[in-house]
Amino acid sequence: MTHASHHFTLADIARHLDVDFEGDAEQPIRGLATLKEAASDQVAFLANRAYLKDLATTQAAAVLLHPEHGKNCPVPRLEMANPYLGYAKLSQLFDPLPARDITGIHPTAVVAKSVVMGEGVSVQAHAVIEAGVMLGERVVVGAGSVIGADSVIGDETRLHANVTVSHGIVVGKRVILQSGCVIGGDGFGFAHDGAGWHKIAQLGGVVLGDDVEVGSCSSIDRGALGDTVIGNDVKIDSQVQIAHNVSIGDHSALAGCVGIAGSTKVGKHCMLGGGVGLSGHLTICDGVQVTGMSLVTNSIHEPGVYSSGTGAMHNTQWRKNAVRFKQLDEIAKRLSRLEKSYRSE
Repeated sequence: MTHASHHFTLADIARHLDVDFEGDAEQPIRGLATLKEAASDQVAFLANRAYLKDLATTQAAAVLLHPEHGKNCPVPRLEMANPYLGYAKLSQLFDPLPARDITGIHPTAVVAKSVVMGEGVSVQAHAVIEAGVMLGERVVVGAGSVIGADSVIGDETRLHANVTVSHGIVVGKRVILQSGCVIGGDGFGFAHDGAGWHKIAQLGGVVLGDDVEVGSCSSIDRGALGDTVIGNDVKIDSQVQIAHNVSIGDHSALAGCVGIAGSTKVGKHCMLGGGVGLSGHLTICDGVQVTGMSLVTNSIHEPGVYSSGTGAMHNTQWRKNAVRFKQLDEIAKRLSRLEKSYRSE
């Protein structure tokens, strides 16, 4: 259940969504909630048929839903073809975070004299901003965050607490960097001389496009020579690892614990499920969806849905199958011999 100090009327909500409604235009709306938990001054939404059972008994002031469910709604309804998108738009109205922003530089922040700031910037406690940094208008630098030398941060971008943006990084407009993420750490580059490892200096940077979000404790490594590039409107979940010189196309989304090895190129409008791994130096074309926990070791040149591995099963069955997996090569050879023998008869 959401709680916020924002007060709107039902008419305000409908106007914001550009939809018609039936009911009391002056009905106060003070938040959002689920169908089951909504109070008489909250808006609920129905975007998943699994929750249709809660519609008949909801106490919400109004429900945001698809027109096909409108006749079953016992309270005022806000009909949209994509109710989940409507919920996303309403959530922004009730988000209390922007109201807490205080423009200006906190006295405990350390900001180099050469830093250039646009209007309405907020630099919170104990942040560090190094020489040559450029901050656009209404940028928020959260408490304890660090921005390395010569980086550029676009308008209306927000760094939550304890974000690290390394030196020479370019971050676009309206980007959200969640706590603990690291943008521009060294890529994993080492040369082996037969006895030990020699570090390769990572000389590239990272470029994040506009409207990107990076989840908490995710890492996007700087390039070895060229830049690691994240396109516009890319959404990256928590605990994702993106290695040096990876590129990700516009509007792609990566769920938690995705790992992408160096120099792999992911196209536009791709979706990688939780725990997906991509090997290095691959090309993934536009419009590819890879389901959770899959390992991709070859390039993908046709859009579609791809999977690897096997789903969970009872351990007894899995152990039997594991034995059979080891026998597949011999079974294939035996089948080939039988086919040759059959054709020769």
